[in-house]
Amino acid sequence: MDILQAIIVGIVQGLTEFLPVSSSAHLIFAQELLGINQPGLAFDVLLHLGTLFAVVCYFFKDIVEMIKAFFSSITDIFRGRFKQEFKSNQYKKLSWMVLIGTIPAGIIGLAFDSQIEAAFSSITIPAFFLLVTGVLLYVSQRLNVGHKNIRGSGLKEAIIMGIGQAFAIIPGLSRSGTTISTGLLMGLDKEFAAKFSFLLAIPAILGACVTQLDNIGVGLDINFLPYVLGFLAALISGYLAISILLKLIRERSLDIFAFYCWIVGIIVLVYSFLL
Repeated sequence: MDILQAIIVGIVQGLTEFLPVSSSAHLIFAQELLGINQPGLAFDVLLHLGTLFAVVCYFFKDIVEMIKAFFSSITDIFRGRFKQEFKSNQYKKLSWMVLIGTIPAGIIGLAFDSQIEAAFSSITIPAFFLLVTGVLLYVSQRLNVGHKNIRGSGLKEAIIMGIGQAFAIIPGLSRSGTTISTGLLMGLDKEFAAKFSFLLAIPAILGACVTQLDNIGVGLDINFLPYVLGFLAALISGYLAISILLKLIRERSLDIFAFYCWIVGIIVLVYSFLL
């Protein structure tokens, strides 16, 4: 892989990780078009690490408050105040919601690791599930009748959004699109659903990176500069993508992403059948 290819793929990863259009699908499409033959998921995971840094930078103050609140809530258990503090302190509630919401994806990822990696070898599977992502985005907005924020939500919403994130391990099912859509179906406010989706990505991406540390190390030994520049491209474009999506969610609908998923999915399916 050359430097330009790594930067292009990094930009694609950063933009599509947080925009609800499936980063995994776009990584597969981009690598197919650029003729990049990767030996596994190591480079993809390194790019996800770039987007992890992006979301940490964007929500840094919230994350610091959540970490402090989480450790404080541990002491609440021994003081018999956990339930009361969970309800009254939004950062304590949010930290536990993210932690509990991460469990489903961790279980699915460990149980079906080889099957998931095999799914990344085809462009047909992600193209089909990109169509599904579009349907989820379109339908969930029309069925959303609630406006719950952190105070109106709890572990039930976290678990169900976590299950949505677990299914999004399938390439083509957008992680942000699936979790946001699930949140909307649960009656969450669009902006809070998006914010929680971004925060929910942190432990999921971190866990994926930890499992691929050896492979990432080997990749850096072979392609150090392309890998590093790809990482930086993913970080910068990921930060921009978060800003863009939150602005669009506040001011407009997510229909543009549903239409985009349908168009790209159909084009890639037709392309795959003509190969």
